[in-house]
Amino acid sequence: MNPPAVTPPPADREPTVDLLHGERVPDPYRWLEDAELPRTRAWLAAQDELWRAHAAGFTTRDRFRERGAALADTGNISAPVWRGDRSFFTRRAAGQEHAVLYTVRDGEPERALVDPVALDPSGLTTLDAWHADPAGRLLAYQVSRGGTERAELRVLEVATGRTVDGPVDRCRYSPVAWLPDGSGFYYVRATPDGSARRVLLHRVGDAPDGDAEVFGTGRARTDTYGLGVSHDGRWLAVSVTPGIAPSNELWLADLAEGDPAAPRFRAVRQDRDARSVLLVGRDDRMYVVTDHQAPRVRLCTAHPDRPGDWTDLVPQDPEAVFADFTVLDGPELARPVLLVTRIRAALSEVTVHDLATGERIADVPLPGAGSVGALSARPEGGHEAWFTYTDMVTPEAVWRYDARTGETTPWAPCPGRADVPDVESWEVQCVSADGEPVSMTVVGRAGDEGPRPAILYGYGGFGVPLVPSYAADALAWVEAGGVLAIARLRGGGEAGLSSHRAGMLGRKQNVFDDFVAAAEKLVSGGWTSPEQLAIWGESNGGLLVGAALTQRPDLFAAAVCMAPLLDMVRYERSGLGASWRGEYGSVEVAEQFRWLHAYSPYHRVRPGVNYPATLFAVFGGDTRVDPLHARKMCAAMQWAATGDRPVLLRHEGEVGHGPRAAGRALDLAADLLAFAAAHTGLEVPAAARERAAATE
Repeated sequence: MNPPAVTPPPADREPTVDLLHGERVPDPYRWLEDAELPRTRAWLAAQDELWRAHAAGFTTRDRFRERGAALADTGNISAPVWRGDRSFFTRRAAGQEHAVLYTVRDGEPERALVDPVALDPSGLTTLDAWHADPAGRLLAYQVSRGGTERAELRVLEVATGRTVDGPVDRCRYSPVAWLPDGSGFYYVRATPDGSARRVLLHRVGDAPDGDAEVFGTGRARTDTYGLGVSHDGRWLAVSVTPGIAPSNELWLADLAEGDPAAPRFRAVRQDRDARSVLLVGRDDRMYVVTDHQAPRVRLCTAHPDRPGDWTDLVPQDPEAVFADFTVLDGPELARPVLLVTRIRAALSEVTVHDLATGERIADVPLPGAGSVGALSARPEGGHEAWFTYTDMVTPEAVWRYDARTGETTPWAPCPGRADVPDVESWEVQCVSADGEPVSMTVVGRAGDEGPRPAILYGYGGFGVPLVPSYAADALAWVEAGGVLAIARLRGGGEAGLSSHRAGMLGRKQNVFDDFVAAAEKLVSGGWTSPEQLAIWGESNGGLLVGAALTQRPDLFAAAVCMAPLLDMVRYERSGLGASWRGEYGSVEVAEQFRWLHAYSPYHRVRPGVNYPATLFAVFGGDTRVDPLHARKMCAAMQWAATGDRPVLLRHEGEVGHGPRAAGRALDLAADLLAFAAAHTGLEVPAAARERAAATE
């Protein structure tokens, strides 16, 4: 049974109109952009009451919360990062709200270094990033509060845990590249007015406002930076990306030539037609991972004295995307080798290559068909590599590969265990509107047949691949009898740069067409029906959901739209929107305005349409995607919709776009799943209720 019908609060439609490139663009809910206006606050309070009244009728929420908690209580762990004779890793044990950063040295017990809950018992502080110096003596770490991701950087002494430097503000997700002696590090800090970012050199213990600026003067406010110092401390590499565009510049400086506070940079690449990452290895070769003339990415080498003269070491694979590499060159090995991770048909593989020639000589055994995390090896060389592995039913654990024996063995299992349901999965192909193939993974409870309530999930942007991973909320849905489908769309990174570019800028409609094709295949294939189908997306995936529900409202029963971009005419004016022009385009350019306006979900809302039941979930601390998008879209749809399917807004304060405490993540997932269940007809069967009760 659906929750009771609810009546939305009134929202003034004002005659606000912009004239853009000769076209009139109405914006009747412009006033909802200002969260501090008294009438906006009153409207939000009424929306909160509306949401709570509707959610009170959910019959599955408690069971999803209980089962989700049991399935998520495996905790998680990261692969170790080695510095000197120490390893550093994060672990969240069962029942913990946040992961804790630990260190351990051979022969000594492990020790907690940074525990977000110890720093802030409210659970609102998150550990955003950390970087140990080459000797493992000092640790630079970044924390933020309330989901804002506006991090402060501090330095602690590893042996004692004593803070020796900081806080340094305006360091949102700053890369850190330590000098070899640990006396200081290069990092990225916003200017005091927030108008740009600069690369600085900080000496530990000095006042940060006196830090020397080494790169970035006069550059665009949306430029972002990557940093790296070679193991011997000689070479400093800087990458410059315009926002989050699929292109960048590379610069290299020889620190042996003079003062580290005034390095002399020379360009490696400046044409910005590709993405490239470089580092200088222990063998004094420059390694470059690039999609220049290689949409599925290749690994090249060069000499730092001739940084533009690249030679292929591992050419691109025509059917798999290069993802990561590391070097194993310890004296225990007969010859130095290179490990390479690729993504093939959304699944990870790791191969072994001769370091000198790139010849493929072996495969790394993996625990299953799933996803491998970043490769980790000792910076000074060795014969071992560590990585995490996960798949749809396997919690993330750490594995160790020994290049001497060719064996892969467990290094650290998940902190807990879960009774995972018996599920089946299928790889399904369909065809988009323009004839391009679309693939998706469909997961269901073993033995179930016939149309069932289903969730179709997608992202389709920024070159981000959707690969298998353990997700407690997804398993709880499938265990209850639902179907989960994950669509791999253009705009994502599963098939490399060409596929990404086929779903960005003026080709963004391809992403929405791919998603609709996947939905139609779920229906025609007998997995579900339009009356049982929910769509779900987050951030750029929220834009995807907004476009799908406005373009094909007849195809879906429900929509979950989390932290979404929805007003694409004004997206550049808030959050990090200005950084995303390389992905979406800019309304300031006439042609690009027409792309954006054509699909902008907020501008496609039409009166008299029976829209799917829609839940917008937004977060008060979100500094990436401003909740104004969801507020305006919610008001527009509540005004326009016919029928009895609700349009609702779930607003949560003191959290943001990124990580949050485990308990709050479970609460959110339970609410969203219960909403999807209520409007697709999913009732938790008795067996699942009994199983959930047994976990209490």
